Amino acid sequence: MSLNPHLNDHGYALLPGLLPPADCRALAATYDNDPLFRSRVVMARHGFGRGQYAYFAYPLPALVAQLRTALYPPLAAIANQWHEALGLAARFPPEHRDYLERCHAAGQTRPTPLLLRYGPGDYNCLHQDLYGDLIFPLQVAILLADPRTDFTGGEFVLTEQRPRMQSRVQVVPLGLGDAVVFPVHHRPVTGSRGVYRVHMRHGVSALRSGHRHTLGLIFHDAA
Repeated sequence: MSLNPHLNDHGYALLPGLLPPADCRALAATYDNDPLFRSRVVMARHGFGRGQYAYFAYPLPALVAQLRTALYPPLAAIANQWHEALGLAARFPPEHRDYLERCHAAGQTRPTPLLLRYGPGDYNCLHQDLYGDLIFPLQVAILLADPRTDFTGGEFVLTEQRPRMQSRVQVVPLGLGDAVVFPVHHRPVTGSRGVYRVHMRHGVSALRSGHRHTLGLIFHDAA
């Protein structure tokens, strides 16, 4: 998984076709299956935007657990490089189960993988997914709907707040089954005076029509 160059240069990296269409449709169809989830959020009630999302409960569905376990090791290697570059002491173990043990020992025991559902006019405000003191600095979103046939609008958006500069906005092109890897809250950037920290936020623009489902994989659990 050669992600470093694009992550370092642009703040995100694509994994095209990570999930086949059948798996995307099957995951999206679980949204109304209440026993799979620990909680649901209506965004408008909290000022998060419009739309809904639901956090999976443990035990996670097999595919969600497999993705989280498989994607973590290469991302942990990048996360360790980022922390070293930024002079941060925390390091991440090579296996996800060991990192989850660390989270749970710190009282962060609630699973964070989630499904998001948007309809016409729905959107997600720019935000960061921070759920406790232990934060894994990378996360993954997988588009479970086809922008060619299922919805219009609903672009995935990243912003980076650069020191003493105006914020940069990027719209990330995603197709059915594509995944995007991106920072949870900040990333290192090399400038003329060395490495500095850029703060990141992400969101989804308003849907014009149709319905959009996304799987979000966050690697730290919540307090």
